[in-house]
Amino acid sequence: MRFVDRERELKELKGIEALSKKKLFVVALYGLRRVGKTRLLLEFLKKKGLYFFVNKNKTSNDLLNEFQDILRNGRVLTELESVDSWEKFFEVLVKRGVSPVVFDEFQNFSFVDSSVFGIIQKTIDLNENKPGFLILSGSLIGLMKNLFKSSKEPLYGRIKRGFKLEPLNLGACLEIGKELKLNKEDLIKIYCVFGGYPKYFVAIEDFGLQGKKAEEIIDFLLLTKDAALEDEVNSILSQEFGGRSGVYYSILEAIANGNNINSKIAGALNTNPTSITRQIKELKDYFELIEFELPFEGKRGIYKIRHPLTQFWFSEIYKNYSGYAARNSVFMEKLKNNLNAFYGRSFEKVAREFLTSRLELKETKSQWGKIQGAKKGENTYEIDLIGKSNREVFAFEFKWSELSHKKAISILNGLESKTNYLLKKITGLKIGLVAKKIEGKQKLRAEGFLAFDLDDF
Repeated sequence: MRFVDRERELKELKGIEALSKKKLFVVALYGLRRVGKTRLLLEFLKKKGLYFFVNKNKTSNDLLNEFQDILRNGRVLTELESVDSWEKFFEVLVKRGVSPVVFDEFQNFSFVDSSVFGIIQKTIDLNENKPGFLILSGSLIGLMKNLFKSSKEPLYGRIKRGFKLEPLNLGACLEIGKELKLNKEDLIKIYCVFGGYPKYFVAIEDFGLQGKKAEEIIDFLLLTKDAALEDEVNSILSQEFGGRSGVYYSILEAIANGNNINSKIAGALNTNPTSITRQIKELKDYFELIEFELPFEGKRGIYKIRHPLTQFWFSEIYKNYSGYAARNSVFMEKLKNNLNAFYGRSFEKVAREFLTSRLELKETKSQWGKIQGAKKGENTYEIDLIGKSNREVFAFEFKWSELSHKKAISILNGLESKTNYLLKKITGLKIGLVAKKIEGKQKLRAEGFLAFDLDDF
């Protein structure tokens, strides 16, 4: 599959490379597995530079010998020269002006030889005024952040630039969808489950699933016995969490199934809220697997899972993993029948991303709250999105369904009524709707509403 998007990241790396001709620059690049770090770095290294993959299953000596061969192949070392220590290896890199240099899965030095971190620290300190560009890339977010942000670690304060590689955006995935011969609706469904992680789109190509329906692709990659991505989420999380995964898994399951505030999460775990405060904070700030979203008005926020496949796994599979592992026919049929409901819940995030780009929104939030004086059971309201651009404010409802003009009008009028519950009146608020398909879309626009469906994506 051809390389798409990442123009901003490549431009930034090239800008740092220019600066590194005068002074040593050390950059940390991190992101979840499958987000495309290696492909980005190899694209950047197309014309020059060296790439080293830190294989945690190798001994320190074997890895050093492999890296020595790379230096020879790159004509940094002659056939008669050798490096017999990590100190010598890094000395050669700096003194012979090898640049740029990438260490992929850099955090794996923790398993191979943790003394390397101190050696790199010394190398940086002794050569900070010499030219050079060193990129330290890794997938284990928690461990990578700890290596560079913990004052107890040798590399603390030695990184000049650190950034997280985010998944591909919706626009880039729509472009990939065309290459994979997926119609727009199927691409959106795939995006709801897998997000913008390039590796999953590569898997569609690898297994010859181009042009298939979304349900066929999801079934082949995730649901059939011995599916290619059967153990994907477990693999990612077990590497992140190590041997302390139990409580993290339980919290993720609770959030995935709608328990999105501390008290409800604790209730689902049958524990006290204070007993899981640390783990929730770590999931948000250390592992970056969940996020805390505040409403447009008010301070009572909710937790959401950031990674789409993790959300799918914990909401649809993990709660009855035995049924999944055995491919129990009743469970699997129920799961497949529930896919459309999952798309509906995930469509909010997709529609929000679409509107952010389409309307150039600077701020997007949901809104929810209580209706004063309403009857019990009818005393809450929710607005899917309130967004602000430089000049305007919008309120939107999202529906993963095909709507008649009459139904769309009913939804829009209902949304307009819900905006009356906002504490502050918004002058000139524009009302809109995003759905899978809207009949009479142009008529709605003529009536003063904003109306978008998948044809506009």
